[in-house]
Amino acid sequence: MKRIIMVAAVAQNGVIGDGPDIPWSVSGEQRLFKEVTTGHVLVMGRTTYESIGRPLPGRTTIVLTRDRTWRPAEVPGSDGVLVAHSFIDALARAATLEGEVIVAGGAQVYAEALPMATEQILSLIPLEPAGDVRYPEFRESEWVETDRERFEGFDRVWLERVQHPR
Repeated sequence: MKRIIMVAAVAQNGVIGDGPDIPWSVSGEQRLFKEVTTGHVLVMGRTTYESIGRPLPGRTTIVLTRDRTWRPAEVPGSDGVLVAHSFIDALARAATLEGEVIVAGGAQVYAEALPMATEQILSLIPLEPAGDVRYPEFRESEWVETDRERFEGFDRVWLERVQHPR
């Protein structure tokens, strides 16, 4: 079974977005996202995918949507974008691909993935911005911090589930 790793930048108040926008700009955080996710399978919701506006190079993307007619826009690299209509469907597709499963948002996809996630890599942003998109709450007792790196403007924290989900 592949690892399911949730990757997110999260403000102190749990905000991860304001509509389709990220309500902060922290130098270096997106570079680290690229380092962590390249070579793996990204699973993200349609709104998150559309806010990025294109497939991210070096990664296979699985877009979750309830809209059975949705297809990615015809842009270079969009042939590497797959569509799934449930998180379980996305996991089945990812099982046939190289790399780990990286869950990259938004809030509904994170909430659906959380019970099955084996790891979280969180960029903790020391701000309390306004925003309507939040990272799901989780029991800290079910996770152990295995690493922490301090950067200017944020900490990057690695968490592993104490007991893997069934």
